[in-house]
Amino acid sequence: MAPLRPLRSLSLLFPSLRVRCQRRHLTTPAPPPTAAAGPSTPVRTPPSKSHLAYEIPDSSFPRGFLASGVHCGIKKLPTLHDLGLIVSTTERNSAAACFTRNVFKAAPVLVSQEVLRDTGGRAAAVVVNSGCANAVTGKKGMEDALDMARTVDALRDVRTGASDSQEAASTPASQTLVLSTGVIGQPLPMTNVLNGIALAHANLGSTFLSWQGAARAFMTTDTFYKLRARTFVLAGRKCRIVGIDKGAGMIHPSMGPPAQPHATLLGLIATDAAVSPAALQAALTYAVDRSFNSISVDGDMSTNDTILAFANGASGMERELSLAPEDREVYIQFRDELTAFATEMAKLVVRDGEGATKFVTVSVEGAGTFQDAHIIASAISTSSLVKTALYGEDANWGRILAAVGAAPVSTPPDPQKVSVSFIPADGSEELRLLVAGEPEKVDEVRAKEILKAVDLEIRVVLGQGEESAKYYTCDLSHDYVTINGDYRS
Repeated sequence: MAPLRPLRSLSLLFPSLRVRCQRRHLTTPAPPPTAAAGPSTPVRTPPSKSHLAYEIPDSSFPRGFLASGVHCGIKKLPTLHDLGLIVSTTERNSAAACFTRNVFKAAPVLVSQEVLRDTGGRAAAVVVNSGCANAVTGKKGMEDALDMARTVDALRDVRTGASDSQEAASTPASQTLVLSTGVIGQPLPMTNVLNGIALAHANLGSTFLSWQGAARAFMTTDTFYKLRARTFVLAGRKCRIVGIDKGAGMIHPSMGPPAQPHATLLGLIATDAAVSPAALQAALTYAVDRSFNSISVDGDMSTNDTILAFANGASGMERELSLAPEDREVYIQFRDELTAFATEMAKLVVRDGEGATKFVTVSVEGAGTFQDAHIIASAISTSSLVKTALYGEDANWGRILAAVGAAPVSTPPDPQKVSVSFIPADGSEELRLLVAGEPEKVDEVRAKEILKAVDLEIRVVLGQGEESAKYYTCDLSHDYVTINGDYRS
């Protein structure tokens, strides 16, 4: 028996090992562990978001655009809109887009990319459906997306450039872009969809109710329609801009322009400013990188993520804004207006995050490059450990540092230079957690007060350079699991 003594001695050091050895020789199952009384973290109800949807004066919407939304039968409840249409009534239009970089791009993404390519960025309409993503649906899905676009063209009496040649027949030759969102892998009920397009076209209008209907047609698990409009002055003319977006889950977009081939993020921005397709695409790409590509609800990228922009010149600007050197100053103004507006729209998606109880701004400062700051902000925003700590209102800032240190950046942070703080939304003094690599004695009571608020900011200073980036995220709650555990039902 002498050889067994070392094993018994080892088991004294590692009790769990002893338990496993004992259980292996049990002839009857061990009794189940006593069930816990419930989650140690209280189940918190998401705050009301009804105040985020409100009426907008008709005069705020851009000139020369019409919109509508209807129920066509994709969704089960007849009270829910599931098809929307937005069209420009002017002759010369510009369009731009940023699409998902997911390998499994949905049919409407592929069709819209082709339309922009074939028209040179001169598309003039968009049709959107919700309830079915038309993603991973094969050739039939592509045919259905094309039929949606061509049906809108026919109703608008647009000559599609159809030809007897096989090459022409294989291309969309359309002026209509297509958006779809909903369940992946299921076909569209095309009879309902095509009838719905005709109904939507017959109900086009320029009032708030028309735009509200279109915004409702974007919704899936959203708890409120996301619609905003504002005015700005460009080249001496009063211009207007409208935005619609949707998204609450499957939100961590990575979108780029059509030349660069994550429910879903969809967005539409339309303005009556006169902007060339090239300038509109450049401005949209810049804006999306700092807005929609800087949000995360759950870290999942959709097959359908798309942000579209239209400019129709109905404001009366003398000529289209271009990327030429003489237009540089006005272009920068437009780009920055678009970025600010896109950021406002992107924040609405995070505020409506599935089960979310908090809206969190993650600011990374003092980076060597914008890209490194953006990557670190994304790493913090997508960390499940950080997000659950936020939900539990636990000032576990070590999780933030762990995310910072694991981020795949070009220049790793110097641990002796990094600082971390909580910034209250009420404007009171920041709560320093780590200063130049040295931990602070944290006031846990005040930390709890900050984390109880709906809005707060996490600030990380790297001490490497002058570049910075922001990300917008939310917490990860019990409700998120409930919503996504039976999404299809």
